[in-house]
Amino acid sequence: MLTARNVLLALAGLGSVGLIGGGVLAVEGAAPTGEVKLTPVKWDGYLAEVASHKSAKLIVVDAWATWCGPCMANFPHLVEMHHKYADKGLVAISLSLDEADLPKKVAAATAFLKEKKATFTNLILEAVNDEAAFEKLNIGAIPAVFVYGPDGKEIKRFTMDDPKDQFTYAQVEAFVKDFLDGKGPKK
Repeated sequence: MLTARNVLLALAGLGSVGLIGGGVLAVEGAAPTGEVKLTPVKWDGYLAEVASHKSAKLIVVDAWATWCGPCMANFPHLVEMHHKYADKGLVAISLSLDEADLPKKVAAATAFLKEKKATFTNLILEAVNDEAAFEKLNIGAIPAVFVYGPDGKEIKRFTMDDPKDQFTYAQVEAFVKDFLDGKGPKK
């Protein structure tokens, strides 16, 4: 049984988290094959993780939370894209906007990731409330998907901000497939 104490011990024992100047957490890579873990990062650590994949052709970040029904319903699409396109240069990252300082929220997010077999990099944004996270990501709602190049620069974003233009994960996958097939970014 996953208890708050076990979650805290697990978070304290994460070996792949390092400190960058000023105490900013940064992740040193994805979970080993088959392992699912949720790693807390500060904003700068998130940006460093995205930029650390120099050999990738494309990095797709799915911003989600356990309190967001549409996020949880659509999350399997990220897992599917990871399986379909990882060998073609896609790096999948999930970014949980759950409250990293609440063990029950971390436990719920971790259990969800394990259930979905999310064996790629899973981050949880630390020391930021929902409003601040939305502001940093420059979005008004989740789910939201961000696509980055290997230089860590954003190429495309899919958001729910325009009520007349709601994205689908089929659109995200079409963009990813086209990009990886050499057809470049589409607007």
